Amino acid sequence: RSAWEPIMHASLRRLAFLPILAALLGGCAAAPKAPVAIDPRSVAVFDGRTGARVDWNALASAAAAADALLIGENHGHPLGLPSAAALFDDVLARSDRAVLALEFFERHEQADIDDYLGGLIDEPAFRKAAARTPGNYPEAHRAMLEAAKKAKRPVVAANAPRRYVRLARSAGYDRLASLTPEQRRLFRVPDALPTGRYREDFDKVMAAAPASHAPTKPGQPAPPEDDAARKARLDATFRSQSLWDWTMADSVASAMSSGAPVVLVVGRFHVDHEGGLVQALRALRPGARVVVLSYIDAPAPAALPDADRGRADFVAYVGPGPQE
Repeated sequence: RSAWEPIMHASLRRLAFLPILAALLGGCAAAPKAPVAIDPRSVAVFDGRTGARVDWNALASAAAAADALLIGENHGHPLGLPSAAALFDDVLARSDRAVLALEFFERHEQADIDDYLGGLIDEPAFRKAAARTPGNYPEAHRAMLEAAKKAKRPVVAANAPRRYVRLARSAGYDRLASLTPEQRRLFRVPDALPTGRYREDFDKVMAAAPASHAPTKPGQPAPPEDDAARKARLDATFRSQSLWDWTMADSVASAMSSGAPVVLVVGRFHVDHEGGLVQALRALRPGARVVVLSYIDAPAPAALPDADRGRADFVAYVGPGPQE
């Protein structure tokens, strides 16, 4: 994951929590309640185009019939992640050709995954080789990988290594193009940068991120960021964001030769409202049946809100997650 992803997801969570916070501030304090186990298949799902409620089995059937299923999640959500894992189980039950792809694994870790799936190493050795921690390998992601292992289906390390993402930001795509073929196979330079709402939303989120300035003397404040510097920073950061999107899209497109659907689990900012990853995948595989599911960390509404129409093919509400 990139260094700015926590900023992006924290911003999304803050927006989701505003109505809940207002309700809490306006009511009486109550003793905390013990957590209640919720069936991950019981979440409220809506058709993102028509607004109609969708039965879980209909969602699973549509997912299994796709060439690619892009699951937009909220990283660390206590219900959203188990729900995604349950959906992958149901896809495997409907298709013996499903493939799993994960944002949290980078391409240079593919051999570690393959060695584990093939029985060359055990799970502790796999976790050590791939540097897995609770933060980058939550239990629901593990459950999905274990389900793929049991079904003898491939698992794809979908993302670009961070060093190349950083290089895209600091030195640009020409510098990446000068690397060796072995290095270049670990990422996919975009054919074109996304435009429209995706770029606009990205700029809104990242405009609030800390600016990167030239070093100053100890105790001396950094100079204010002017418009030109802010634009240069956003352009550079968006280059790396797009390298990330195109690498994951390329990973999904390539995996389609091994089966379908290719189920990619990724932060939902990348796929919401025809996000950059969706645009890249459609460019790489025109005509492919791409289904997008977005998990929203907000209480289930009685009807699909206008703001969520067109967000994805299916929109599921899993309630607020833990505040940071």
